[in-house]
Amino acid sequence: MCLGGIVFATGAMAGLAGGYAFYTIFENRGSAIDNPVDINTVFFALIFGVIWGLMIFNIDRFIVTSTGKGDGTEAITSGELKSALPRIMMGMIIALTISKPVEIRMFKTEIDIKLHEKQIEQKQIYINKIDSTYRNEINLKKNEIKKFETRIIQLQKISDTLKTRIDFQTANGGCKDKCEEYKSQLKNNNIEISRLEDNVDYKRVNSEILVLEKEREKRIKEGEKVANGLDGLLERIKIAHEVAGFWISLFITLLFMAIELTPIFFKLMLTKTTYDYLAENRDELLKAEYGIEVQYDKYKDKEGVERHLTINHEAERIIFEKKMVTNIQKELTKYAVTKYKEREMKKIDDNLDDYIKGINE
Repeated sequence: MCLGGIVFATGAMAGLAGGYAFYTIFENRGSAIDNPVDINTVFFALIFGVIWGLMIFNIDRFIVTSTGKGDGTEAITSGELKSALPRIMMGMIIALTISKPVEIRMFKTEIDIKLHEKQIEQKQIYINKIDSTYRNEINLKKNEIKKFETRIIQLQKISDTLKTRIDFQTANGGCKDKCEEYKSQLKNNNIEISRLEDNVDYKRVNSEILVLEKEREKRIKEGEKVANGLDGLLERIKIAHEVAGFWISLFITLLFMAIELTPIFFKLMLTKTTYDYLAENRDELLKAEYGIEVQYDKYKDKEGVERHLTINHEAERIIFEKKMVTNIQKELTKYAVTKYKEREMKKIDDNLDDYIKGINE
C-alpha cells in the first residue's frame, strides 16, 4: 500500500506538472504581469495533464513492479545496484520532468517580475534597433531634399517678415506704395514656395519619407509582441534558476528524485517474508506441473557470471517423440523402397520383354 501510494502520488504530480508546462508553452503571449488566463488553453492543458499523469503513473508502476527484491536482505549490493541502474536512470528522468514545472510555479511571482523586466528591456532594444535603422534611411532621404527644404524655410521667413510689415503699414495709415510692394514680394514668395513644393523629386522623396515613417511606427508597435514572445517555458526555467539559486533548485530536484526513487531502493532493501516463500513454492509447483526444471548456478558464461540452466522436460519429451516417429518413418520408407525394388527385379527376371514393353506404353 505504501509503494502504491507513492507511485500514485508521483503520477498525480506528473499530471499537474505536465498540465502546467503545457499551459505555459501554449498560452497566449502577453505581459508577464498582466497576462490574463486563457480558458481554451486551460481546457487543453487539463486534458494533456490527465494523459501525461496516467502515462507517467503506468511507466512508474512498471519500473517499481519490475524491480525485484534483490537478494532478499536489507543490504543493497553492487550487483543489485547494477541491475537496477536502468530503472534508476528512468526514475531520475521522470523526476526532472516533474520538478522543473513545479519549480517555476513555486517561484511564479518572482519569475513574473524578473521576466517583465526582461520584456521591457527586450522591447527597448528592439525599438532602438528599428528606430536606428529607419532613422538612417529617413536621414538619407532628407539629405536628398535638403536644398529644397533650406530654400523653402528661407522664403517662409521672408514671407513672415513681409506679412509683419504689411500688417504694420495697414494699421498705421493704410497700405500704400511700399505696402503694395511688400504684397507683390509676398505673392512672388508664395509662388516660389508652391513651385518648390510641387517639384517632382521633392514630392517623391517626401512620399518615401512618409512611407518610412509609417513603417517605423508599425515596427515599433510590433516590439511589444516581440517582447511578449520572451514568455516561454525555457526562459522561465532559466529565470527560476537565477531567482532560486543553484542550491535551492538542486534540492527541489533532489526532493522529487527521492520521491521517485524511494520505491525502487525500498524494494531492493525488502527481506523475504512468508508470503515470498509461499509465492516461490507456488511458482516451483507450477514449474513441476508443466515439467520445467531450473538448475541454479549450473554454469558460467564467457564473463564468468553464474547462470541458471532451464530444462523443459515436457518440450524435450515431445521433441524425443517427434524424433522417434521421424526415424520410424524413415525406416519404413527405406523398407518399402527395398521391397518395391525386389518386386520389379523379379518382373524383369521373369519376362524382360514384357517389362520393357510396359515401360514404353
